[in-house]
Amino acid sequence: MKKLPLNPDLLVVAERVIWFQSPAEALQDPIHFMAYLLTYGTHEDVGIVRRYISDDDMRQALDHAPPGIFDPRSWAYWHLMLDYPTTPPFPKRFP
Repeated sequence: MKKLPLNPDLLVVAERVIWFQSPAEALQDPIHFMAYLLTYGTHEDVGIVRRYISDDDMRQALDHAPPGIFDPRSWAYWHLMLDYPTTPPFPKRFP
């Protein structure tokens, strides 16, 4: 997935959805940021970020989602919204 710009719109969203890192740090890892956005972001947050990413970027974020972030509802919703034929199992943590 391509890098996200460090602009005021995305910095505000990053501050809301990833509370344990600075917004600039959060945007440095787009896959991780997208997982938090798709789980905790509002409709407005997602709309802002969609100005900078494509559906393929969102699919890539789902396909490479880190374990432990998504809840079942968000995981199923975004797979449905991005036209996946089925919802795969959650990402697994490895010991």
